[in-house]
Amino acid sequence: MNPFLEVAIEAAREAGAILREEFDRPKKITYKGEVDLVTESDHRSEKLIVARLRGRFPDHAIVAEEGSTGAAAGARYCWHIDPLDGTTNFAHGYPCFAVSIGLAEEGQPVAGVVFNPVSDELFSAVRGEGAYLNGKPIHVSAVEKLAHSLVATGFPTHQRKRSANINYYWEFTLRSHGVRRDGSAALDLCSVAAGRFDGFWEFGLNSWDTGAGMLLVQEAGGKVTSLAGKPYQLGGPDLLASNGRIHEEMQQIAALVAASPVKP
Repeated sequence: MNPFLEVAIEAAREAGAILREEFDRPKKITYKGEVDLVTESDHRSEKLIVARLRGRFPDHAIVAEEGSTGAAAGARYCWHIDPLDGTTNFAHGYPCFAVSIGLAEEGQPVAGVVFNPVSDELFSAVRGEGAYLNGKPIHVSAVEKLAHSLVATGFPTHQRKRSANINYYWEFTLRSHGVRRDGSAALDLCSVAAGRFDGFWEFGLNSWDTGAGMLLVQEAGGKVTSLAGKPYQLGGPDLLASNGRIHEEMQQIAALVAASPVKP
């Protein structure tokens, strides 16, 4: 097994065990903003992951959501960690959350793991080696039209009134089988990779949200770009991931909304 992936899987499973154990317990919640919450479990999970990665790869840079970062100047490799993607779900007892660990080499994802400790589903990928769910190969769907598709999106927890995504949501809802909003971008991307969703878009995602999921979609045969079809860079302002077959159609709809926002 790829040594980077091996360590990431071990760390994801250990962190996932913490989250699963604490999921049914009362949560101590604090807020990073008016509505952007964080739990003690976020911090415990992140501390464990960072310690595992730092112990094995001391020269690598680490960027993590809750602040346990250790950037190595000029590092070739950088880990992007979300210790609990779906914190709001977790805090409310909704079982849709995951650990996401992605590794980028000079800015390009090369290995990634997303682990859902409730369903015990572990998604993994290494650049050029395919995408897997619990060790079995996965592939994007074969759906050819947006009208036959199930797609997903997410909404920000802060500055909600500034987000135009409700207009995109409206248009994609009318043009597809439906839009799901589960609250975990990492798992949404995994669902595209596994053929459960045919497409996913969102605004304002951070590198730790997409560092692993982006690679999973690509290695499963899908496509990841900006909404305008340009190459997506980790932490970019907007993302569009799909099975590749409906990608151009989704881009066209996005362009239509951007040019003349729908106001339901």
